[in-house]
Amino acid sequence: MRKLLNLFLYISLSGLLAMIFCISWIYKDFTRDGPLNSNTTFYIEKGSSISFIGKALEDAQIIDNSLLFKLGLRLFSDLKVMKTGEYRILAKSSSASIANIFQSGATQIHSFTIAEGLTSNEIVKLIRGRNNLTGVISQVPKEGSLLPETYYFSYGDSRQSLITRMKRDMKGLISKLWAERATGLPFRSIEEAVILASIVEKETGKVEERAHVAAVFINRIRKGMRLQSDPTIIYGITKGKGNLRRELNRSDLAKKTPFNTYLINGLPPTPIANPGREALKAVLHPRKTNDFYFVANGKGGHAFSETLDAHNQIVRK
Repeated sequence: MRKLLNLFLYISLSGLLAMIFCISWIYKDFTRDGPLNSNTTFYIEKGSSISFIGKALEDAQIIDNSLLFKLGLRLFSDLKVMKTGEYRILAKSSSASIANIFQSGATQIHSFTIAEGLTSNEIVKLIRGRNNLTGVISQVPKEGSLLPETYYFSYGDSRQSLITRMKRDMKGLISKLWAERATGLPFRSIEEAVILASIVEKETGKVEERAHVAAVFINRIRKGMRLQSDPTIIYGITKGKGNLRRELNRSDLAKKTPFNTYLINGLPPTPIANPGREALKAVLHPRKTNDFYFVANGKGGHAFSETLDAHNQIVRK
C-alpha cells in the first residue's frame, strides 16, 4: 500500500513539475521578442476569432506560432475581445505586447483634409477614393452642407459616417456664427449667408481679403446691384461636377442659368461650393467699406474701388 502511495505521489509530482515546465515555457515564448523585422500594420476584421487572428499573425510572420499565441492568451490574458481596427505593431513585438495592443483598442488614426471651396460632388468623389474607408455614400449632400476641415478616422470607418460628421460640424458651426453675427446684415436666413460665403470662398483664397470681398457683395445687395461673380457662372455651367477647364468667354456671361449673377438679381438659389470657417466668418462680420468693385491685381490678390470709373482705371492698368 505504501509503495502504491509513493508511486502516486511520484507521478503527481512529476506531472505537476511537467505542467509547471510547460507553463513556464509557454510564458517565455509568449513574452519573448517576436520575429518581425520592421514596424508594420495589422487589421482585425469584425467578428474575427482568436484562432483566425493567430493564424493571420503567423502567416504575416509577426509571431512564430499561432497555437502558442492562443495558449498564451488563455493562460496569461483575461481573453478580452480583440477589438476591430488597424493596429501599428513595432518590430520585435512579443505576443504578449501584441495581445495588449489588440485588447486596448488603440487603433491607428488617419487624417483626411477637405479643402475649402470644393463642391459636394468633388468631396464625395474624394471620399469614395479612400481605400481605408468602407461602405457607400447614399447620395450627394446638398451644396454648402459640408464643413471643410481635417477629419480623423480609423481604418474601416464608413464613408457615410464621415459625411454625417461633416454635415453635423457645418450645422454646428454656422448656427454658432449666425448667433454671433454683426447687426444689419441683408440676410433673411442662414442659407443666404452660406450662399454668399460660398461665393466669397471661390472669389479669393486669401484669408485677409475675405471680409473685404464679402463687404463688396453685401454693399451691392443693399444697393440692389447684381453681384456679377464669375464663379457663379462657372457653377451654372458645370453644376459643381468638375472644373470648367477653360477661360470664361462672352457667351458664358450671357448664358441663362439660375446661377448667372450677371443676369439674375440677388443671390443664386443654392451655394456654389462648401465654404470654410473663415469665409463664413467674413460674410457675418464683413469689413466696413464703401467699395462696390474688385478685380484681380495680378499678384494673387485683388484691387478694390468705390466707383465704376476707379474700377475701370484699375482694369485698364
